[in-house]
Amino acid sequence: MKKKLLIAMLCLSTCVVFAACGNKEKEASAEQPVTAEIIPIEEPVAESTEEAEEPSDTPPEGMVWSELTGLAIDEAIAKQKPIAAMVDNESKALPHFGLNTADIIYEMVNSTANDRVTRLMVIYKDWGNIEQLGSIRSIRPTHIWVAGEYNAVMCHDGGPFYIDTYMARDYAQHFSGIFSRVNNGKAREFTEYIVKGDLEKAFEKSSYSTEYDEYYEGPHFKFSTESKPIELEGEEATDVNLSVPFKHNKSELKYDSSTGLYTYYEYGKSHDDGKTGEPLTFKNLILMSAELCQLDKNGYCAYEIPTAKGEGLFITNGKAVKIKWDKPGENAITHYYLENDEEITLNAGKTYIAIVPSEFWSDVTLK
Repeated sequence: MKKKLLIAMLCLSTCVVFAACGNKEKEASAEQPVTAEIIPIEEPVAESTEEAEEPSDTPPEGMVWSELTGLAIDEAIAKQKPIAAMVDNESKALPHFGLNTADIIYEMVNSTANDRVTRLMVIYKDWGNIEQLGSIRSIRPTHIWVAGEYNAVMCHDGGPFYIDTYMARDYAQHFSGIFSRVNNGKAREFTEYIVKGDLEKAFEKSSYSTEYDEYYEGPHFKFSTESKPIELEGEEATDVNLSVPFKHNKSELKYDSSTGLYTYYEYGKSHDDGKTGEPLTFKNLILMSAELCQLDKNGYCAYEIPTAKGEGLFITNGKAVKIKWDKPGENAITHYYLENDEEITLNAGKTYIAIVPSEFWSDVTLK
């Protein structure tokens, strides 16, 4: 009992001492105010939960969106009309030069007499930067009708008399047989190329404007932005095989998911540029079925596309959907529509367009 009483008394005396100390501290602080140094406290930086900023839909300064690809180009050539060059696609003409930097490439049957050998028509906006393009060969009526859709100046080396009526049209501007000869060890018909400076000289000697004129109907396609790509709800299309319709060349396009592009193959191998070795690739593929008419026993032919309609396929990013096409006039723009009648929108990038003879349309295969 005495021990418990002693402990209680000790605790009580301790509390009194602490209380007294507290009172003295208060008195001291009242007499002499204490100034304390303020040390800022660094708060931890919170990790951002915001998503990365999307790419701008506005082109870089001094540039505009190309009406042919949806990609940025120098604003200095915004109004410049493109050229449409006829490129020989016979195996003897390979390798090609300059196709990799073109904007749009058409492939169509050039003759029915040689297993439906095809010719390529290359639509090229920034032709001032061409180093070497070709080889350049003759033209057919279908090329004239399609080039007119772009207000493009046709670059070729002659053609059969079947072109005469259409070359006389006001919209049909062209340069023929005036380009450079390159000694490549081949027969003369495979040696004509457009090289740097050729087109500038050709325009200077002609009455043609280098800019769009009254025959330009406006942009041919609508494009998505690179930040908002088009993803089709369609069937798989990672291998587009045209080896039956284009029997001679055995054209084929294969999708590379790592790049999002289709690589063009013909004659059983990748189409590689003769100078850079780069494969020919595309972001968009359009296949259109059209009647092919043989004009004579020599195999000259033309597609019946003016004032016509037909079916087709639009392919991008590994998928394909059915479409319809409509060309209301000889040099009028061909429009492409989804099955719900909405006009298609292409992904920004290069486009390949194949005009397939309708009798072989069912032989186009997708995998």
